[in-house]
Amino acid sequence: VTGASFVVFNGALKTSSGFLAKSSIVEDGLMVQITRETMESLRQALRDKKDFKITCGNLETGDVKEYVDICWVENEEKTNKG
Repeated sequence: VTGASFVVFNGALKTSSGFLAKSSIVEDGLMVQITRETMESLRQALRDKKDFKITCGNLETGDVKEYVDICWVENEEKTNKG
């Protein structure tokens, strides 16, 4: 679990890169590089207020080590107040 002050979603990851998605720490935030198709799905999930899961890892080796979960919550008191 990683806490972050901000999240950047970059939809410019090429399918030919061999990655499902890539995440990295940038200063005190998180940058998630995703494909254009995943970005479109993420946008729709945000519009519909639905949870969304991004799987990060190498597509060719099946090496999946990270997930980025976007979750909607009912009670905001349990989330980061910062």
